[in-house]
Amino acid sequence: MPGTIDAADPIKNRKPARPDSIRLLLNNQLATAGLLVFCLIVVLAIAAPLLPLGDPDATDLANRLLAPSAEEHILGTDSLGRDILSRLVWGTRVSLAVGISATLIAAFFGSLIGLVAGYAAGRTDTLLMRGIDMIMAFPYILLALAIVAVLGPGLLNALYAIAVVNIPFFARNIRGIALGLSRREFVDAARLSGKSNVQILFGEVLPNVLPVIIITMSTTIGWMILETAGLSFLGLGAQPPQADLGSMLGQGRKVLFTSPHVSIIPGLMIFALVMSINLLGDGIRDVLDPRLKSGSLTRPVARTAIERSFVPDVAALREDAILDIQGLRTEFRIGSEIYRAVGGVDLSIDKGECLGVVGESGSGKSVSAMSVMGLVPTPPGRITGGVALLGGEDLFSASNERIRQLRGAAVSYVFQDPLSTLHPLFRVGEQLVEAIQAHGSMTGSQAREKAENLLRMVRIPNPGERLKAYPHELSGGMRQRVSIAMALANDADVIIADEPTTALDVTVQAQILSLLDALRKQNNTGILFITHDFGVVSAICDRVAVMYGGKIVETGTTEEILAAPAHPYTAKLIDCVPVLGEPQRRLDAIEGRPPVVNNLPDGCAFAPRCFHARDDCRSGEIEMTMLGARRGVRCLFPLGEPKQVRETTKKGTR
Repeated sequence: MPGTIDAADPIKNRKPARPDSIRLLLNNQLATAGLLVFCLIVVLAIAAPLLPLGDPDATDLANRLLAPSAEEHILGTDSLGRDILSRLVWGTRVSLAVGISATLIAAFFGSLIGLVAGYAAGRTDTLLMRGIDMIMAFPYILLALAIVAVLGPGLLNALYAIAVVNIPFFARNIRGIALGLSRREFVDAARLSGKSNVQILFGEVLPNVLPVIIITMSTTIGWMILETAGLSFLGLGAQPPQADLGSMLGQGRKVLFTSPHVSIIPGLMIFALVMSINLLGDGIRDVLDPRLKSGSLTRPVARTAIERSFVPDVAALREDAILDIQGLRTEFRIGSEIYRAVGGVDLSIDKGECLGVVGESGSGKSVSAMSVMGLVPTPPGRITGGVALLGGEDLFSASNERIRQLRGAAVSYVFQDPLSTLHPLFRVGEQLVEAIQAHGSMTGSQAREKAENLLRMVRIPNPGERLKAYPHELSGGMRQRVSIAMALANDADVIIADEPTTALDVTVQAQILSLLDALRKQNNTGILFITHDFGVVSAICDRVAVMYGGKIVETGTTEEILAAPAHPYTAKLIDCVPVLGEPQRRLDAIEGRPPVVNNLPDGCAFAPRCFHARDDCRSGEIEMTMLGARRGVRCLFPLGEPKQVRETTKKGTR
């Protein structure tokens, strides 16, 4: 008896797998080490009045220049007999206070100038930035020396000097970010809501800039301490008898050869303090980077990590096949959770064939396509199984250099948004020439001539002039044609087009589809066309593979699937497409939502949304049943066979 849909089927309550900021920071061993060292130094500095230390300024000439481990002087004494341990702890306290204070002052005024200049733009931006440029025209250490010379030697004056010379550093960074944010749609929406400029600046722009300010501060404190120590080393900072790390280092240089410990000990403290702050700052920067929320604090690498737990037995490549994918599995590991985005995909593309991959968003289409050439970001993505054969060569076993050679030459991509694909700061012609010369030994003039021919091939009028245009000067359809021309630059065997027409109007969409269809027939190129629209599939694709929950649920020729879909999901997708000239035709939406790939249901992933589901569909693993040479369906009860249940579709059962 057919089952019913439980569209509100709740996901099991579980603890969030995504680690919080503290766990992410602690997962970074270098940042954790920096945090521990920095905390230890800060605790010692704060607890200086409570520790059993002698007077740091008390002299004892009878016990001058004692070596470390001397009685009552663990770290020895300096040239005036003062206890080095006591002066080190109190001096670190002073250096920390000055460094942190200078950073806060520079961050406050620099960020304020940057925010106002970036948001206001125009004359205000010009005046503020020219003032900043005047400060930056002088070497910062010379400017600090000049400020101290004018104000007079002293720790407080050194603090002001260091803060002033670092204001431009914050102002420049924050101004650039604020300038971009002030042109964003959410700021326009805030203006339309009636908010004042001050409310927008501090309520809309500042929260988006705050992580950058924090990161900049965390990586600047160390430099502030070094600069303060430098001024004290020259006698312009802390004045006798007050100690800070820089003045201790300066006093120790006089007896460096006879008593090196006097200068080595404060030097080691400066090194430990600055290094720990820098390591901690790097960790904080990584934690605030949304790309690194996977818990593995490394930046995305040039190729997807290959960690195959199994490699299927690969038969000989079919004679006409260009690309043959078998058993592909791609996962994303975020914290303790594993998202199985692709759970065992089999696809093959013949020469001159267009294979359409159809499915809802999140079904695994793009991840499957990007896995072929290792474009899934790691972390958190990794390929855990399967093979991808390009002309018989397993791409997952190839070296990184080999993959680099094949990208753009044997396999090329056309992505959905050409405006984000094309570099905004380079002309279209420069980018095309770069793509051509990356895999060939052409001269600049030859590459430019070929680039012009490519634009002519994709039906761009006046291609010679279009080569001089920037991406923003072209329409959406023109930019997409440029992306297609770039994909054709090196006569690729396979073109992977990831929803290249989604953002285009209907007229341009038809032109792009017609262009792709003509070019693949002309060049005998295989195309993997990713879309969610069966209307597009019917216009260009020879065969179709329908994906759901990271697996292929049905495959066959376009005519077979459109005429008689075997899987209920395929039938629902087709029912969602309007047909011109049939206004009475009812458009049928799919109830419920696609499953989350870190909590896939047992059995058929589509069963919770399927009117034809039965109890057998909700357990075990559903295998692909072949209905013909290249026609298959992953369903226990295919449509069109109500009186007969097909055998062998359920693993381990009949």
